[in-house]
Amino acid sequence: MAAPKTAMTKTHKAALATGRAEGRIVRDYLEAALRNKPKRGRKRTPDSIKKRLAEIASEFNDANGITQLKLTQERFNLLEELSEMVSGQQIGSLEKAFVKVARAYSERNGISYSAWREIGVDPAVLKKANITR
Repeated sequence: MAAPKTAMTKTHKAALATGRAEGRIVRDYLEAALRNKPKRGRKRTPDSIKKRLAEIASEFNDANGITQLKLTQERFNLLEELSEMVSGQQIGSLEKAFVKVARAYSERNGISYSAWREIGVDPAVLKKANITR
């Protein structure tokens, strides 16, 4: 025989809502941090990307079909990279929210300092969140 259903308490509902909100904050920060993870090699700047876009525009009309196709794809890639740079500059607000909830989230979910580091969270951010080894 099944146990009778009982309504959730307000405390339980509040705890679930807190968990969902903290999970969303952590997910948003991690996605942004991983998207903006530094890549190897020379770092591009918005100015260098704009310069290359101008070069592509000037080369395009004189190029053959295959080269035009490759230049078009390069232009798409550069425009995407440029838009990610702009959104990457907005990671500060996500980081602030992450720092506020990361410790409680870690404790509740059993996530260690090493796990955060393994996925790529900066040690300085973990220190701000008071997550230690």
